[in-house]
Amino acid sequence: MLSSQLKPSLQQAYVTLMMDVIGRGLVMASQVDAEVKKEISQFPVGFSLSMTVFPHGPKFVAKVTSQQELELVNDESLKPDLVITFKHMKHAFLVFSFQESTARAFANDRMIADGDVSNAIRLVRCLNRMEALILPKVVANLAVKEYPTDLSLKQKVQEAANIYFKVAQSYFKRSV
Repeated sequence: MLSSQLKPSLQQAYVTLMMDVIGRGLVMASQVDAEVKKEISQFPVGFSLSMTVFPHGPKFVAKVTSQQELELVNDESLKPDLVITFKHMKHAFLVFSFQESTARAFANDRMIADGDVSNAIRLVRCLNRMEALILPKVVANLAVKEYPTDLSLKQKVQEAANIYFKVAQSYFKRSV
């Protein structure tokens, strides 16, 4: 397995990068994809969610806006309504390196959902949709429980390009 071959510092660097990309990708997917938008609209305005690695690992925090989209927030005083926590850096690495799907990680008790379970399921559906859109199908099949059968190549390419473009823009906006 790949996780046993990498040094912990490299695993942490990779998970930190992927946590940032996943957070930004989820935000951009909430602006681009109709299915993700529909799922996000089920959260109340101001609802906040976080994904983190125990105990003080990398994380992202996002909040639902009045436009029913997600935005990343950097407010340490905010107590998210839903927190998804990987129990160990190695567990996060398994998911972010596509060796294990999010659903399998939950089933293997590698992650904890602190908050309403229905909200955690909704978030996982959003993550799965985003991964199906932005990852090549062969990789997405490893990352998601079930690849969407109704996702055409044209839709995948268009939405993935839009999400990648918006993610890239978000990095440039931050550095300017």
